[in-house]
Amino acid sequence: MRVVMKFGGTSVGSADAIRRVAAIVSESRQSHEVVVVVSAMNAPDLRTTDTLIAAAHAAARGDGGSTAHVAPRLLELHMGVAAELAPPAECAALETELRAMLDYLSDLSRSIAVLGELTPRALDLFSGLGERINARLIAAALRGAGVPSQAVDATGLIITDDRYGSASPLMEETAERSRERLLPMLASGSVPVVTGFIGATRAGVPTTLGRGGSDYTCSILGASLDADEVWFWKEVDGVLTANPKVVPEARTLRQLSYSEMAELAYYGANVLHPKTVQPLVQRRIPIRILNTFNPQHPGTLIGAGRGDRTARAVTAIREVSMITVGGPGMLGLAGVAARIFTAVARAGANILLISQASSEQSVCLSVPRAEGASAVAELRKELAAEFSDHDVEHIEVLDSVVIVAVVGSGMRGTPGIAGRVFGAMGAAGINVIAIAQGSTENNISLVVSAEDGDAAVRAIHRSFAL
Repeated sequence: MRVVMKFGGTSVGSADAIRRVAAIVSESRQSHEVVVVVSAMNAPDLRTTDTLIAAAHAAARGDGGSTAHVAPRLLELHMGVAAELAPPAECAALETELRAMLDYLSDLSRSIAVLGELTPRALDLFSGLGERINARLIAAALRGAGVPSQAVDATGLIITDDRYGSASPLMEETAERSRERLLPMLASGSVPVVTGFIGATRAGVPTTLGRGGSDYTCSILGASLDADEVWFWKEVDGVLTANPKVVPEARTLRQLSYSEMAELAYYGANVLHPKTVQPLVQRRIPIRILNTFNPQHPGTLIGAGRGDRTARAVTAIREVSMITVGGPGMLGLAGVAARIFTAVARAGANILLISQASSEQSVCLSVPRAEGASAVAELRKELAAEFSDHDVEHIEVLDSVVIVAVVGSGMRGTPGIAGRVFGAMGAAGINVIAIAQGSTENNISLVVSAEDGDAAVRAIHRSFAL
């Protein structure tokens, strides 16, 4: 069986953690072909990517020595771990390579300070260095544990467009390049350790894949290599029925459908970013969420099919603003909804939820709180004429609300689900401000006040005995 597995920043954040990773990989390769994807190291007192990005911004403010200041700390962190996991000859070769990488970035910092400008292209060079360093460290650690291994920069595998900071893969070219480079390594019994988060344009200019980029790398490679399964090693036992900080009795879900995982990811379950699932869904490749620190736990299996229960999990998005556009003249006013959405898009705001009453006299939508003010400003400009004619009379904003989402593909066609949700809200004395449900019936979303958010999650979790 061919498996692509990804280890997150905390899973590779110390010598002990990397030792666990080496043990997991060593055991897995006894029966599987294994490709490893890694994030940058997140040590308790030093988050590599955050440190590099801060150095880049400091350089743009004129501090040409910003990277030179942090380079010794980064080198000490990684070489200290290497000394515990790899033989001296491996450590010497690794140190030479890491010093060269950090020296190059220090030179780039000085250039940025002279120019006084940090371009997205230059920032990608900084933010992707942590993965490049860590891949080499982990490959050395694997070799030290007796596992043949080689670090591979994803800049030579994942071909992207040139949207620096949030690039998208060109899948056909990526698949061809990945198979050409990685399949011979697998056939020889070696374990490729691939840098997450980064790629490169057709011209070879480094890019990054944006939020959730290391997970995305794993799914891209899983699809490109026709993997039998893709495993994401996290710091939790799998996908839970709710946030355990809010619902202490939350339990691990053994199985989820692709659609359920996508809904949960979108609505705040920070296990996988929604776009991560897409390449694997298209190829029907199963996904496992596993715990690096508890590898015996079976975790959560995500695949095709439909859930056999009504609701599977409840989650929430916080720091949300709800905007309501209303007025008597909106009834039958052609194209007003399209104009509302166009204005919000022009503001660069992400619409999380939409609701409209059948009277057509109001449209409400929820956006991240940080994007609310710009969305309202664009709406006022877009609808200025309608305000003058009193067709639109108000744009109201609730700045402190929470979207609570009840997810489960088994809810589709099952009577009484909404009744149980709202019954739970009524029994808990919680006012529901707005409601939305898609035609797939995989998700019922409610807007409640921020102070009621946790209570709403707990009440729904109890109601469905999750």
